[in-house]
Amino acid sequence: MLDTALTHTSYVKGDGKGAAHNERLEYLGDAVLELCITEELYHRYPAWSEGTMTRARASMVREEALCEAAKLYRLQKYILLGHGEERTGGRDKPSILSDVMESVIGAVYLDGGYDSAKAVILRFATPMLKSIAKSNAGKDDKSALQEYVQKKHLGNLGYKVAAATGPDHKKNFRLNVYLNDRLLGEGSGASKQEAGQCAARAALKWLRTQDQT
Repeated sequence: MLDTALTHTSYVKGDGKGAAHNERLEYLGDAVLELCITEELYHRYPAWSEGTMTRARASMVREEALCEAAKLYRLQKYILLGHGEERTGGRDKPSILSDVMESVIGAVYLDGGYDSAKAVILRFATPMLKSIAKSNAGKDDKSALQEYVQKKHLGNLGYKVAAATGPDHKKNFRLNVYLNDRLLGEGSGASKQEAGQCAARAALKWLRTQDQT
């Protein structure tokens, strides 16, 4: 299975006539990868909305990310390529490397099961998860609130500046977020954007609390 996972279609059309190529394993590996990343996001970040998780997952399963993962495992050294692809630098092409990474995941899954495949995935995915979480921290609350309100068909959101205090070089803003003209949350910060995110976070927390009662 590992041989198959490392065999590009160009090799089968040339020197490797009759050999199996990796396209089917790539298809399987792609599904296993998506499930693993989705599960990890779901358990690691319970406050993230569906939209936030979808964006995070997309950034982790994109071609560039999988190409880097393949290089982490040094897969480029072992790919079986046809002469044409070899001559044109196929061993370093992101499209080929990302496909091979997915194929290897598929092979590991068939050989050792989900937990084995997950171990392979998390080795390269965990640093990305931490980086994404750091960049998303406190920055996506307005989007999360908007998605929540739309999903529940609750109405229309609006933000209003309640106060702006302090000197110009050190302003402090207080924003309120309203749902159908009803005050839903308050927040403050050094900018309107920061205050809006804080207000949205408070509103989202309150709405989710209501869901549990």
